[in-house]
Amino acid sequence: MAALDTNVVVRLIVNDDVAQAEAAERLVASERCTVSVAVLMECVWVLRACYGIEDAVIAASLRDLISLDQIDALEPGFADRALRGYEAGLDFADALHLAQCPDGHGLATFDRKLAARARRLGWAGVHLLA
Repeated sequence: MAALDTNVVVRLIVNDDVAQAEAAERLVASERCTVSVAVLMECVWVLRACYGIEDAVIAASLRDLISLDQIDALEPGFADRALRGYEAGLDFADALHLAQCPDGHGLATFDRKLAARARRLGWAGVHLLA
């Protein structure tokens, strides 16, 4: 089983280097692979900042990727919750931080925008520090 690095996932999504994309596709076809939530977070940043891809397209692409038979999210519950938050309008990193809070625990932050956005989207457990 291979754990995929960010650059492999990006090649699979954008196919901007044909040789590397083909190598990534051969790997995925030959063995089961995993992708960590940290790699997903980095992919969001790369795809937005370097490729100018819109959040909705990024979210759909990552969902498509982890739904492939040969690719599993390393932490599927966290990945799904983070993607749901991202799809609802949270920054992916913020959604991941919220998703990783243990049950009954909240996320303490000074980020007023995060607290307001999370509250508006129905994500409980964000504690705005004064």
